[in-house]
Amino acid sequence: MHNFVKLGFADIDQILTIEEAVYSHPWSRGNFTDSFLSGYQAFGIRDHSGEIAAYFFVMPVVDELHLLNFAVRKENQGQGYASAMLRYLHLYAKEQSMTSVLLEVRRSNYRAIEVYLADGFEEIGRRKAYYPVDVNTREDAIVMRRMC
Repeated sequence: MHNFVKLGFADIDQILTIEEAVYSHPWSRGNFTDSFLSGYQAFGIRDHSGEIAAYFFVMPVVDELHLLNFAVRKENQGQGYASAMLRYLHLYAKEQSMTSVLLEVRRSNYRAIEVYLADGFEEIGRRKAYYPVDVNTREDAIVMRRMC
């Protein structure tokens, strides 16, 4: 059984540690601070020691929940945390009377794409040159949606 918790400003240091370890272009402290200040919701799973093992940030847009950020701590990957977080995400979306969940994922993030497809997300479009790769290169985002 996972211990789901609502996250807040006090959790930013732990979130940043995970973010910087798992993403080539991580969100900054300012991105997380701005998300909390904007009223976006963040939820996570704490492991047995109380440390954050996984988290996600969401923003409601009319009747759709936009998944902004989703990560599982490296040492917890492959242990079912992503699936548990997605189940919790969909329950939250239904509780908020949302009709769907929308997300963008890097075209090269095959592992995440597989997880999302297995969870029932479908590709609905592409955002050209959405993500930075390096100073001169950008990568497309795959836009995915799952109905609630």
